[in-house]
This record gives sequence, structure tokens and C-alpha cells, in this order.
Amino acid sequence: MAEDRKQAQQTSGVTPGRRESARPQDPLSPAMDRPASLAVAFQMDALAGIDIDADSSFALALEAQRRGHGLYHYAPEALTLRDGRVYARGRPVKLQRDYTRHFELGDWETIDLAGLDVVMMRQDPPFDMAYITATHLLEKVHPQTLVVNDPANVRNAPEKLYVTHFAEFMPPTVITSDREQIHAFRKEHKDIILKPLFGNGGADVFRITEQDENLNALLEMFTRLYREPIMVQAYLPEIRNGDKRIILIDGEPVGAVNRVPPPGDARANLHVGGHAERAELTERDRQVCRAIGPALRARGQIFVGIDMIGDYLTEINVTSPTGIQEIDRLDGVSLEAQVWDAIESRVDASGHLPE
Repeated sequence: MAEDRKQAQQTSGVTPGRRESARPQDPLSPAMDRPASLAVAFQMDALAGIDIDADSSFALALEAQRRGHGLYHYAPEALTLRDGRVYARGRPVKLQRDYTRHFELGDWETIDLAGLDVVMMRQDPPFDMAYITATHLLEKVHPQTLVVNDPANVRNAPEKLYVTHFAEFMPPTVITSDREQIHAFRKEHKDIILKPLFGNGGADVFRITEQDENLNALLEMFTRLYREPIMVQAYLPEIRNGDKRIILIDGEPVGAVNRVPPPGDARANLHVGGHAERAELTERDRQVCRAIGPALRARGQIFVGIDMIGDYLTEINVTSPTGIQEIDRLDGVSLEAQVWDAIESRVDASGHLPE
């Protein structure tokens, strides 16, 4: 590990080391007078476009900053693999909960990721080849640099496919490109939902009833837009009562929020008009969490969101789960603090925590 830090200093001129005082310079201050606990980079989309009242990455970064960790920001496309080492072109960042100016950036730097303590992989899906490529690059520095969540297991666990490992908790589901199979599924279940297999945020999610004449047209649209099979599920009337997002940290459920769809829409995603309500965990929720928690923990999935509609598990989100700020407000908690407790515990257990 010391050799990694030494080589990072020699090759990139950047020294965000684990036990050194070289942390990202605060863009609001001329110099830093004490070392950070950890050097942390957030790999995520542009900061300018985030909603500071809803974005989970913003809450996580604010909490890291509150703990004295030094922060960098870089975009996924800023990654570079050169001579066996992974770099990112990024900038130190300072955040504040200010609607007029919620972030300030320092000067551009080339960051050797081997010299960091933690990389938070927080870019939004889609789960496409660019996303997959980023996991391959980050895999080269993990676990010496802790990547949250574990990039290889993120790659192997797209939310609509990984959930099928726990099929006993799912609604009736078929994943296929075969139109005859889809028509037969509708004939059996009457009322169905079509989803792109690697979509996100409720985009291109459709409800098709038994008499709906648009099924063939929708299948043609899916064929034009996507090369992957379609996920088709039985419609769950319980969606009118909400789609419950449950947050698990290191495999343990720590909070939930109910996302209720607007009238006339089968989608409960908050950014398409759903609203958040306080939610309690039911015994069924806890049963599902007990079943999947150990697998998540073993795969290095520290921060995970699962979705429950009634008694049914519909997704396991390990890519960039959300819901922290809504649960914080509704329950009077700080889930971001619990996430950082888990991260620091992992770093400490690895023997890399700065003194």
C-alpha cells in the first residue's frame, strides 16, 4: 500500500494519500491546516444538475465532508487506464446546503485512484457498456482503494436481473424477447407491466391490460430502442398503496420510504410525480431482508436499496440507490452517517485507516 502511494506521487503529481497530509485543497480557503481522515472521490454526474433536497450522493458527500474527509469529484468519462494504473481527471470540491451555490470546485488534477482511500461510484444508470467499462477500471484499484459498492459485484448484479436470484419473493415474471411468450404471459395474468431490462427511473415502463390493443406496438418500440430482452411482470394492484424503498447498509435494513404514484400512473418514482410517505418495515419486509442481506454483505454491497410492492420484491438496486434524504426527513435519522460508519469500519478493518 505504501508502494502504491509512493508511485502515485511519482507518476501523477497528486498525493491524496492515506497517512499523509495531502488532501484536496479547500477551494474556499488558501490552505488546509490539518490532514483529512480519508481521501474520497465521488464518481458521479455533474454537480450542477442535482437536487440538493433529494440527491443521496449530495447527502453522502456532505456527511463525508462533515467528518473531515477530503473530497474530489470526477465524471465517469474522466477515467483513464495507463501503464496499468487508473487515473481520473477531477477537482477538489466543497459542498454546502445552499440553493444558490451548493458546490465549489478547486483546480483540475490528475488523480491516481490508488492513492485514495475511498471511491464512491455514484453515477446514475443506464446500466450500459459505459457503466460496465467503469466497473472494470475501478476493479483494478479495489479493494486497496475501497470502491462503494464493489465494482465487480455491481457489474454482476443489475437490479432487474440480480433480483431473480430471489425469485420466491418476486411477482410472476418473465424475461424474454419472444413475443409469443409475452402474449401468453398476458393471457395468463391479464394485467401486466413491461419494463426495459436495463432502464431506470421509471422510463419506458408501461401497464398493459387484457383488452389493451397497444401491446404489439409497444413490443415493436422496445425492439427498436433496446437489444436486450424485456422484463414483463404481473401488475400488482398494491402499487396504488405505494412502492416501498428499503435501504440496507451492510446487509441490514435501516429505513424505508413509501413512494406513492400519482393518479393515473402506475409508476411511483418520485421524479415522475410520486410522493414520499413514511413507511414501517413489515415482517414480510424483514423476511426478505434476512434472505438477501448476507449475500449483499458477502458481495461488498455496502449501500443498497430494494423495492417492495405489497409482499413482492421487484428490484435490488446496487448501482446508485436513492432515498436517503426522504427517509432522513420522515424518520428524523441520518442514514448517510450510518453509511459512512460502515465505510470507515471497512477501511479500518483493512488496516488502511489513517492515524
